[in-house]
Amino acid sequence: MSPRKILATMTATAALMAGPVLTAEASTTTAFSQQTRAAGLSAAQTAGLQQQVDALLASDPSARQVSANKLSTAGGSVVLRAPGQTETRDLASPDTALACGNGHLCITDGNGNNYDYYRCGYYDFNGVGNGTFNNNQTSGTRARFYNSDGSERWSNVAKDTGTANWTPVFHIRPC
Repeated sequence: MSPRKILATMTATAALMAGPVLTAEASTTTAFSQQTRAAGLSAAQTAGLQQQVDALLASDPSARQVSANKLSTAGGSVVLRAPGQTETRDLASPDTALACGNGHLCITDGNGNNYDYYRCGYYDFNGVGNGTFNNNQTSGTRARFYNSDGSERWSNVAKDTGTANWTPVFHIRPC
């Protein structure tokens, strides 16, 4: 076979293999765009929201974007408050209020972003400002909150709710 035919065959094979990946990525992007349009976000607001998502994706290699404003993480999930929202809701299911399920540690930071931890582990945390928490884990489970150097800042025993300044919290161990 001539080098030209080999190159043509390789190019065609690569295009066939990449097609489904590109199609899946395009359909996901289209779904996210539909979610932001349905929420009434402008193009600038949508771009700003995606920048927030991209920043979280860059800071957490395990994170995956699952809707226009929701990411799954190693410890649970994060729902970002979309521009113009008064309450944080997943744009994929905007009629469903966020709740803190039994066995979960839920945090709302000063930006209105909701963090939902439901797996034990040690996780980096990017929340800021004054917000709330709901330690809805099994009674007696201790959630721990850490400084940037890894020293424990404070802890909380389930079941409990309260307020906290999230800016100095850099890591969380839900259980």
